[in-house]
Amino acid sequence: MLCTCFSIGVSASSDSRTGLKVALGVTSTVSLLLCIAVVALLRALRRKHLALQEIQLESEAGGKLMDEEFEKGSGPKRFEYGQLAVATRGFSEEEKLGEGGFGAVYRGFLKELDLHVAIKRVSRGSEQGRKEYTSEVKIISRLRHRNLVQLIGWCHEGRELLLVYELMPNGSLNTHLYNPTILLTWPVRYKIVLGLGSALLYLHQEWEQCVVHRDVKPSNIMLDASFGAKLGDFGLARLVDHGHGSHTTNLAGTMGYMDAECLVTGRAGPESDVYSFGVVLLEIACGRPPVVPDQEDQQRVRLVEWVWDLYGRRAIIEAADERMGSDFDRGEMERVLVIGLACAHPDCNLRPSIRQAMSMLQCEVTLPALPVKMPTPKYS
Repeated sequence: MLCTCFSIGVSASSDSRTGLKVALGVTSTVSLLLCIAVVALLRALRRKHLALQEIQLESEAGGKLMDEEFEKGSGPKRFEYGQLAVATRGFSEEEKLGEGGFGAVYRGFLKELDLHVAIKRVSRGSEQGRKEYTSEVKIISRLRHRNLVQLIGWCHEGRELLLVYELMPNGSLNTHLYNPTILLTWPVRYKIVLGLGSALLYLHQEWEQCVVHRDVKPSNIMLDASFGAKLGDFGLARLVDHGHGSHTTNLAGTMGYMDAECLVTGRAGPESDVYSFGVVLLEIACGRPPVVPDQEDQQRVRLVEWVWDLYGRRAIIEAADERMGSDFDRGEMERVLVIGLACAHPDCNLRPSIRQAMSMLQCEVTLPALPVKMPTPKYS
C-alpha cells in the first residue's frame, strides 16, 4: 500500500512540473508574439506618420504646383535624395560649408544641370527646422529678384529635408566684415548696402504680399562673384497683406538685430526689418558688431548708441571703419551712418519705410534731422 501511495505521489508531481513547463512555454510564445505584433504596429504607425508628414509637407509647400512651374521654366525643382547625396559626395565633411542650429550646408555639383549649388540639410528630428523648411519652400520659391538668393529646388523623403540654392562664390557678408585678412573697399560696401535695400524694397512693397524677413543680418546676406548682395534664409519669414502693419508672432530673430519693441510686445512687421537694416548699415560702415564689450569698464556697448552719441557730438564720421583709413567717400559714409540711425530709431513710428530709406541712399531726398540724444523707446 505504501508503495502504491508513493508511486501515485511521484506521478502527480511529475505531471505538475510538465504542466508548468507547458504553461511557461505558451506564455513565452504569446509574449513573443505580442512583442512582435507591437513592434510591427509601431513600425506601421511610424511609416504612416512619415507618409502623412510627406503629404503634409507636399501640401504646405505646394510641391505639385512648383513641379509644374519648374517644367515651364518658372520655378524650383523637386530633387530625389540620391541625386543630392551624389552631388555632395555623400554629404562629406570636405563639402561642408557651414553648420547652424537646424542643419548643415554643403557644396554640391548637379551634373544634370551643370550647376554648382549649396545644399542645406535640415537636422533630423528638428521640429523648428521642419517649420523653417516649409516656410522657406512656400515663400522664397515664389520670389524672383536679383538681390535674393535663388532657390533651385528641394527634397523631402522620409526624415530627410533638403533645400538647394544657387552657390554664392564669396560666401556671406559676415565672413568678410570680420576677417582680418580681408578688407572690403568702400565702393563694395556701398554696393552691398544698395543691394540689400533693393531686396527689402521688393519684399516689403513690390511683391503681391508684404514679406517680413525677420532675420536680416550679415550671415544671411550672401555675396555673388562680383560682390553683389543677395538676401537669403527665409525660414523665419512671414507673409502680411499690404497695409496691415505689424502682427503678433512668436519671438524670432537674432539678438542685436531685433527691434526692442518686438522683444517686448511680440509684434513684428516691415518696420522690424527696417530696424535690422539700420543695424546692418551701421555694421557695414563701422566694421563693428551690433554689441561689443567695453574693455575698460567690462560693459557691453550697443553699436546704435555709440554711433548716435557721435552724431550728437557732430563727429559721426569718426564711426567709420578705421581699417579703411580715409579711403572712402565722406558724403556716402555720412549718408549711410545717418540713414542707419534713422532706420534703427527706437520709435518704430518715426523710422522711414524701406522705400524712403532707399530714396535717401540714392540722394533723391535729403537726410533726416535726428535728435541729438538717442530717444527712449515707448511701447503701446
